[in-house]
Amino acid sequence: MTRPHTLLVRLDSVGDVLLAGPAVRMAAAGSRRVTLLAGPHGAGAARLLPGVDEVLTFDAPWVGRPPAAVDRGAAAALIEALARRRIDRALVLTSFHQSPLPIALLLKLAGVPWVGADSEDYPGSLLELRHRRAAGRHEAEAAMELADAAGFPLPEGDHGGLAIHPPPDTGPLTGTDPYVVVHPGASAPARAWSRERAARAVAALAGAGHRVVVTGGRSEKELTADVAGEHALDLGGRTGLHELAGVLAGARAAIVGNTGPSHLAAAVGTPVVCLFSPVVPADRWAPFGVPHVLLGDRNAPCAGTRKVTCPVPGHPCLDAVDDAEVLAALDRLPSASPSPTARTASASAPDRTALEARA
Repeated sequence: MTRPHTLLVRLDSVGDVLLAGPAVRMAAAGSRRVTLLAGPHGAGAARLLPGVDEVLTFDAPWVGRPPAAVDRGAAAALIEALARRRIDRALVLTSFHQSPLPIALLLKLAGVPWVGADSEDYPGSLLELRHRRAAGRHEAEAAMELADAAGFPLPEGDHGGLAIHPPPDTGPLTGTDPYVVVHPGASAPARAWSRERAARAVAALAGAGHRVVVTGGRSEKELTADVAGEHALDLGGRTGLHELAGVLAGARAAIVGNTGPSHLAAAVGTPVVCLFSPVVPADRWAPFGVPHVLLGDRNAPCAGTRKVTCPVPGHPCLDAVDDAEVLAALDRLPSASPSPTARTASASAPDRTALEARA
């Protein structure tokens, strides 16, 4: 039987796409070709995933912040692009609170004969596989369980964790002495420290003898300069996504909010101190497959709200985390190897029972 051309859909941001990586490898092992349909913010991460042959981009009007306008031309262009590729099977990967049905409709209009997804809503004729995700499943595990239900088991020897293509050597940027990364930014401000709190943490880390590297995107250069101050190396705006992976791979640990670089650190095997705001549940979004410590008030009033900006004055769930907690969390983590190489899909399986410590 000819192996299928399989489409995987993950329309969210960097972290969401990275968490789809194990499911992508599962589909790739059973397919002759894998196309990944991503949103504009996740396409760069999609290109880093082993098993992906081609990346298509669609700015879905039901996903982004702010969402794209409904555009008949853009939808028609996507339908035509997919129809030309003669997709045999499609898996729609969504977060626990999202519906796969809008994109499933477009896939059917493109002539995709078989579509599978997790769906709480009645799918009519849109899904050949209506899978039910188990309650409380981590996003990475839920995607893997959908892939398995679609007939794509985890390949023998695959660790089932996150992985990317090996990043470049970023030693010329960081220097060779051991360091920890602080990544102060996040697309959702509720999921990171305030600027002032991050700057105090960097000063405390430096005062305790840690060499600190502060990272951020081009739009975050002012933020990283303020946070680094005189205490850290500021790499704000100096790395693309793959270079950032290299910086994270060379670090002893990463201190970061619940945002894309947290999952990028996990994909290169670097331990994470994760400032985890409870606006989304930690059991679904914590760093996956690496040692990590979660810091933050899990019972704060913002819990479960999915707010982009903290709804509580003073952002207490994260800004109330004191320096002693951060330093103690670092001490509880094993140091990652300083070698800037990503894990491969054939690495040994992580012991998930020993991965998480909660502060």
